Amino acid sequence: MSNFLSSLVGNICEILKVLGISRSSVRRESLELGARDSSLFGSLSFLSQTPVVTSFSSRLASVALLSAVCFAAQVTQAQPVLPIPQAAPPGGVTRSQMNLNVQVRDLCFVLGARDNQLVGYGIVSGLAGDGDKDPEYTLQAISNMLERFGLTLPPTALTSKNIGAVILTADIPPFVRSGSRIDVHVSAMGDARSLHGAVLARTPLMGPDSKIYAVAQGPVAVGGFIGGIPGPGGASVQKNHPTSGQIVRGAVVEKEIPVSFVREKKLEFIMRQPDFVNAQSVAQTINREAGLLPLVHKVSEPALAINGSTIQVKIPDDYAENPVSYLAFIEQLFVPVNTPARVVLNERTGTIVATSRVAVSSCAVAHGNIIVNIAQSYDITQPQVPLAGGAPIIAPSADIVINEGEGMLTPFRGMPTVQDVANSLNALGVTPRDMMAIFQAMKQAGALQAELILK
Repeated sequence: MSNFLSSLVGNICEILKVLGISRSSVRRESLELGARDSSLFGSLSFLSQTPVVTSFSSRLASVALLSAVCFAAQVTQAQPVLPIPQAAPPGGVTRSQMNLNVQVRDLCFVLGARDNQLVGYGIVSGLAGDGDKDPEYTLQAISNMLERFGLTLPPTALTSKNIGAVILTADIPPFVRSGSRIDVHVSAMGDARSLHGAVLARTPLMGPDSKIYAVAQGPVAVGGFIGGIPGPGGASVQKNHPTSGQIVRGAVVEKEIPVSFVREKKLEFIMRQPDFVNAQSVAQTINREAGLLPLVHKVSEPALAINGSTIQVKIPDDYAENPVSYLAFIEQLFVPVNTPARVVLNERTGTIVATSRVAVSSCAVAHGNIIVNIAQSYDITQPQVPLAGGAPIIAPSADIVINEGEGMLTPFRGMPTVQDVANSLNALGVTPRDMMAIFQAMKQAGALQAELILK
């Protein structure tokens, strides 16, 4: 910075020399200026206090020249050098619309750091008459539970309707230590009408190896309800599913599951959705960012995409004793995600989902709706002579009307974005059901440049 100011003052002195201002005066006043104020206003005040001026015009020119130079220097220092923006791809679509930057931890998970599923069979009580109606497995389970408390009863002696058998499921995350709590999902196994007010007795949760890893207990929170009188002639109302609920933090971890995510000084990242393009993008991002780390023992090209789902990363010697720091660094990196062109059609719900890369080639579409209206009525003929023993005759009749909507052949130009496809289909005024048929016909014609998935 000092070198830049010295050069700047020298150039200004040469210019002012031509205008008639002495060089020594400018240097003397510039030193005072540097000690007093280096701002633009300080520069102006310096010139206003300079007594050595040949004429008013030369002084005015020097003030303007020095102000412009100082202002340009300040702007140059304040404004960083911006990179040259890349040209947008054809079709008017920006790169931000085509590629979305996502963190590595949202795209991948580390091999070895996975959840494990637990399951258990338990008994709930406090169902207020909505429990199981004497199923054998429920009575046997209650009898076994009472026997552990020193009370021996035959299953036939148990007639309570406030008890029900339930199935418990839970997911134990990785790195969970003994004493931690996890959520438990509870669902009725028998014919219990509702789990409102249910309290779960102590129930062990076992893993696939039949070993106990957690113990669950506590009140069950149900997100639905049922009320009214069931059966013939009764009226009842139900909201959601009252036979399933949840116990938040209702299980205590008793046994830890060993987890090992470092194998031979290497980490393996597994893509949540396998894709060769995204796997290679993850590997390139890791290699680029890892090369910028101040490491003593750097590894050239530490990341390698083995296939569309596996990225292998070598751990540098600097992080051999602390691989968690290196793993945390990698998971926070942003990677440009390239989504494939797909259109998912769900005929059961009428849902259509299309990715941003869906494109349609030039084609012509005509779609007409067929509406069938059926009106049924009954004609009743009474006997003409009362009390003659005749019976009324009921004759059903139906009127069927078929209306076919007019469908004009509408040409579609090439549409490179999903927004263009949506606008063109909406302009036709078709329903989602009709759009499904149009998408299928476009795919058969070769105009739909995307993968079509039917659910």
